[in-house]
Amino acid sequence: MTEPTRTSGIDAVFAARRAERKAPSAVWATFDRHGVTHRGASGTLGGDGADGAAPGPDTAYRIASCTKSFTATVLLALRDTGALDLDAPVTDWVPAFADVALPTADSPVPTLRMLATMSAGFPTDDPWGDRQESLTDEGLDALLRRGLSFDSVPGTAFAYSNLGYALLGRVVAEASGRPYREVVEHDVLAPLGLDSTGFTTDVPAAGGLAIGHRRVGDDWEPLPFSGPGAFSPIGGLFSTTDDLARWARWLGSAFDPDGEGDLDGILSRASRREMQQLQRFVPGLGAHPGGYGLGLFVEQHPDHGTIVSHSGGYPGFSAHMRWHPATGVGAVGFENATYAQVSVPITLALDGLLAETAAQGTGVGNRVRPWPETLAARDAVEELVLGGGEPGDWLAENIELDIPLDRRRRTWGEAVESVGGLAPTSAEPLPDDESKAPSHLVWRRAGSRGLLRFEIRLTPEAPPRVQTLTVRAETAH
Repeated sequence: MTEPTRTSGIDAVFAARRAERKAPSAVWATFDRHGVTHRGASGTLGGDGADGAAPGPDTAYRIASCTKSFTATVLLALRDTGALDLDAPVTDWVPAFADVALPTADSPVPTLRMLATMSAGFPTDDPWGDRQESLTDEGLDALLRRGLSFDSVPGTAFAYSNLGYALLGRVVAEASGRPYREVVEHDVLAPLGLDSTGFTTDVPAAGGLAIGHRRVGDDWEPLPFSGPGAFSPIGGLFSTTDDLARWARWLGSAFDPDGEGDLDGILSRASRREMQQLQRFVPGLGAHPGGYGLGLFVEQHPDHGTIVSHSGGYPGFSAHMRWHPATGVGAVGFENATYAQVSVPITLALDGLLAETAAQGTGVGNRVRPWPETLAARDAVEELVLGGGEPGDWLAENIELDIPLDRRRRTWGEAVESVGGLAPTSAEPLPDDESKAPSHLVWRRAGSRGLLRFEIRLTPEAPPRVQTLTVRAETAH
């Protein structure tokens, strides 16, 4: 399938949103491990005819809570240098939090990890938190000294908390000895070349700055920008689709053995992968099970496996970034309307790209890459089961102890007879999606009356040996 065919559906979805007046303007892009693969834009920057300028890939929009992944990155970078401990209480870095009364007598003081994984016990606070950006450090301290309310005991449940990430921004500043925004700009934006990303409205974006709007009846009302402050770590960044795609590619490159090693000094591959692991389960997250990592959401798609994402919603803006770590394929999008939910078309876009790529047989999905030893064990198992071969050192000792080999051979013979028999080299093994790990393999061979299903699991030894070996008939009824 050609690239224009694969991306025409994305453009059509955004064209429909434009016709439905979801937002005055929108920009979107898809990418893979090599760079941006498609760009699109619609509408005008200033609403209904107020400014006829068209947006583009170099137009800056507010990315709102996508900023949290930048905050998590600098937090982990400080952790990796030994400057802080994620399991330390927040009071180690924010003394004013000591005045906060905890919800129960046995409640722990929230740790940095609890804050980063949205499990510090605070209530979900999107509408309120989105209006706090310009709060000063002194104002944040005063807020803490007045006390906080808790939905749950710290460390026991997920609740999306902007306050938690504002506190992490203060921790970054205290642990580094530099203002939070300076840390992000100097340690992340500059080395990654994200030159059109920043915390202020004078961000140097060649395509200009999109103005945020909200819907009032049939009209679009422009909204003022909030200035940077103590809540900038929750959502203060402006960025372009090209820059945010670059950011997502760098995060995802931690899963690519041939990824950008020269940029690992910003944050190691191991720590970037840690960000993209489920740290706190979120009940009812969406269509697929998942939860929160560190500054990112992680979900398990039934067809494609792990998907990493984050949305951003601010007064006047909606943003979403989303990618498939196993392949590096992803999509980003912005709209300049309050909580327009640009996540909807971007999710459809990535699902479509992955489905089309899988249809081409390029390996997208849950399928894993077996170890060479696993493939060698497959061949040895077939020789043992179908060719009458003898067991060797590749079988773990539990195989004979669990079910004696002579009994296994009788069972295998009955299974082969059930499917009408098959020759050891009658055909290549049929591919299967049931394999769960490099040490695990499921495959089938066709007989005249059904399929013969093989399954093996290898041990953690070096070299690994076969510890699970099952063969059964699957016949048509």
